[in-house]
Formats: sequence, C-alpha cells, structure tokens
Amino acid sequence: MFGNPSIIVTSWEACRKVLTDNEGFKPGWPKATVDLIGKTSFVGKYDEEHRWLRKLTAAPVNGHEVLSKYISCIDDTVVKALDECSENEQILKSLEKEYTALNYGVRAMAINIPSFAYHSALKARKNLVAVFQRVLDERRRQRGGGSGKEKKDMMDALIDAEDENCRKLSDEEIIDTKVMYLNAGHESSGHVTMWAAVLLQRNADVFRRTKAEQEEIAKHMPPDQKRLNEGNTPNGVSFQGYRRNTVYYLSLVVFRETKKDVNVCGYTIPKGWKVLVWFRSVHFDPEIYPEPKKFDPSRWDGFTPKAGQFLPFGAGSRLCPGNDLAKIEISIFLHRLLLNYKFEQRDPNSPLMYLPHTRPKDNCRGTIRKCDA
Repeated sequence: MFGNPSIIVTSWEACRKVLTDNEGFKPGWPKATVDLIGKTSFVGKYDEEHRWLRKLTAAPVNGHEVLSKYISCIDDTVVKALDECSENEQILKSLEKEYTALNYGVRAMAINIPSFAYHSALKARKNLVAVFQRVLDERRRQRGGGSGKEKKDMMDALIDAEDENCRKLSDEEIIDTKVMYLNAGHESSGHVTMWAAVLLQRNADVFRRTKAEQEEIAKHMPPDQKRLNEGNTPNGVSFQGYRRNTVYYLSLVVFRETKKDVNVCGYTIPKGWKVLVWFRSVHFDPEIYPEPKKFDPSRWDGFTPKAGQFLPFGAGSRLCPGNDLAKIEISIFLHRLLLNYKFEQRDPNSPLMYLPHTRPKDNCRGTIRKCDA
C-alpha cells in the first residue's frame, strides 16, 4: 500500500502491541501525509526529537489548571459559532476550506498532477502556511522580540522553547506543529461533533435523556453566570455514554513502520514494512461491543474496556496530546446544542464516504436553528 509492503493489524491485542512498542516501531505515514502535515511535525519525528516536541507542545493543553482556563473561551466560541450558523448557513471560513482540501490529500497517493487530491492538498497547505506565517510574524512583533512575557498559548511556548543546547525552533518547525495540531482538531473534534449532531437528530430517546441532564446543570448555574466554567462542566451518565459512543465512530487508522523484525501475536513482521493499525476493527468488534453498529450509549453503563479495546485517541507514547482538550470541546458543543439549538440534516439519506474519515458525501449539509428558551 502506498508503494510499500504493508500489513493491517485488526485485533485489539495486535493494535496495542504496535502502538506501545517503541523499540520495534516508528511512525510510518505515507509520503503525502508527511508532505502535507509537515516534515518537522510529529508525523515526521520519533524517539528523542518526538519526546521533546511533545513535552513542549502538550503543556499548554493539558492539566486541570490549564484546561479550566479554556472552558469559558471554548463556550464563548461555541455559542458564537452556533449563533452565526443559525443566522447564516452560507458562512465559510477560509481555514475550514483549506483544511478540508488538505485532508482529502493526506491519505492519497502523492501524485502532483492537477485534478489529483494530493495536488489540491499541496496548494491548500501553501495557503495555510502563509496564514500561519503572518500570525507568527505578528506575534513576534507584538512581543517586541523578547521572551520575558508570560506565556499565553502554544504559539508563545513554541517561540520561547529551546533545548539543553539552546537550540530554538525554526519558523518551519513552529508552523508545521501548528498545522498538525489544528488539523488534528479539525479531523477529531470537528467530525465527532458532526456525528453527535446527526445521531441526536436520529435518536429521540437519547436526545431526551441527555438534554434533561444538561438542563439540570444549567438550572444550578448562578443567575448572573452566562457561561460554563470549571465548576459546572457538562456531565451525566447518558451524556458521557453518548459522547464516548460518538467518539469511536471517528477513529480509522494510523501508520507505523517496523524498525526491526517484530513478532506480533505469533506473526513476524519484517523490518521496514508499513503497519496500519486499524482502529475501526477494534471499535466494531462484536465480541467487545455487541451490535457495534447500533448507536447505544447505554453500552457504557458499568462497562470498562480493557487496555487496547478503546482507542479513539491512539495509545502509547504517541497518544494524542490534545485528547483532554478535545473531550472538553466536544462536551461543551454538545451541551449548548442540546440546550439551545436543533440541527436538521438536509439529506439524511446521503451516502457515506470513508476517507479520510467517515462522513456523508454532501459533507453533512444542514441547518442549525436556535430554539426558544
């Protein structure tokens, strides 16, 4: 596959082995993925370089104290976006357009000829890099060239970062990292919230139970508090089951490459082979999840999967560093959608496409309507 001898691992035991064995495996993404996300981003780094960059960039999006600062900001953004969508369904943001084009090429063959997905994706990446370069230049200008200012976000952390040899990140490394993180958010949080809205529309009983839980949270907010904070984040048994049941609809595959001959569940994978870790086969395994294609949030009641049986954010040393932030973003979106809005899909029978991720072929076009309080 993609011009390399490859093997697809589908059992949860094999997937866990590949994801957690750093001695036997390294990233093995296709050329198109590395070119489009960035050679100096996570997809092109491993071992010490990966650990250093991960430690640096994970700090601004992990930990209770850090995440609690984002809650009100995320809530404001969600409400503003939903209000805009309910008032004008034609809104199209430039970054959204570029990331959509980029992702059509991420898992395509690297054929740089007009009309091929990879060619269009390269143009989208060029536009994204230009946007991030302007943002980076403006941030440096605002900082006045100094690094003594208190860090506010990941961009500041990346600008200030240096290793034990006083090496700082180049603009290319900073921009590749930002392209990667925002792409991950576009493809994870964005697609999960899309499926959340669709599945709410199709499952009235789940909608009713989950909405009641969120109304209880809103009822106990102080009268003068208009936004969520760390004291009243979305929760509830039905809500958490609903969110988890939606998340596993997303994960598809990650790529690794063997650094040596490796034995996986009794089979030897030769050195240099590509290994595709097929998450979907795990999440739709009927021995783990009875009737896996049925949308059933109650399947999580009293059920704790074994390590390796639930992999929405991967596993091992390359576990998605922004997974906690993604869960908060998804939770806040669902909270607001349940309380104040209604999504109506334009074509509920639109056929599905499966690359780069599962979605309706019409990109789930629909209308968001604001409900009366």
